[in-house]
Amino acid sequence: MSYTVHEIAQLSGVTIKAMYHYHKIGLLNPQKTTEAGYRIYGEEQLNRLQQILFYRELKFSLEDIKSLLADEPNRLHCLQSQYSLLRGQQQRMDAILKTLETTIQYEQKGEQMDKSEMFRGLNKEEWEEVLAEQNEYLKKEYDYDPLESREVEPEKLNEQAVEVTKFLSFMAESLKTGRRADDREVKIAIKNHIEFINDKIYPTDSKSFVEEAEFFLTDDFHRNMYESHQTGLSYYIFTAAKMYAAKEEC
Repeated sequence: MSYTVHEIAQLSGVTIKAMYHYHKIGLLNPQKTTEAGYRIYGEEQLNRLQQILFYRELKFSLEDIKSLLADEPNRLHCLQSQYSLLRGQQQRMDAILKTLETTIQYEQKGEQMDKSEMFRGLNKEEWEEVLAEQNEYLKKEYDYDPLESREVEPEKLNEQAVEVTKFLSFMAESLKTGRRADDREVKIAIKNHIEFINDKIYPTDSKSFVEEAEFFLTDDFHRNMYESHQTGLSYYIFTAAKMYAAKEEC
């Protein structure tokens, strides 16, 4: 059976532009090209595209995917390798989500979670990969390398990730449901979050938190991180932080 590039795009969800790019770099060549210039793909190309997409899900670059596929002895071996990688990724994510869910439950009950259960999540190598994009951005835009003088500590970062996720989830839900930025529950959430930062990460206070919130609002990279949770979240947190600090000064 043969397929046009439009049919392949509809089947796979890959854009026609991406299909042309894959052809251009030699990652996915069509079975043939008609005299009229139409690219025609067969079952073999469809199978290869599936394998490409599995690797893309694993965050491999196109260059690396091309090398990996060239070195694979056969399709079955490739699929089995991809299954193992994706399964491992799923298990790590399941572990992180489980830890987060359990932590939230303890927080809701006002109880202290067992320390041995708090840090089930990413290891050092995975955290370095997660932080790589942000770290590179900060070096490029602000000549600041947050990892230059300190070691990646997975336990601390996992703990911080739980706290940040809990705080952002609460603030996003507050914005979504129309809770005022100076609502009592919002103030409590900010107070607890500032105390966590001050105790576990670096010295801070309400004024410093306002400055940080303003940075996350005005910096494109970090604003997009907030906005991916909820549209308007960066401005909502900045406004709430200012109101909290103003009230503290009174």
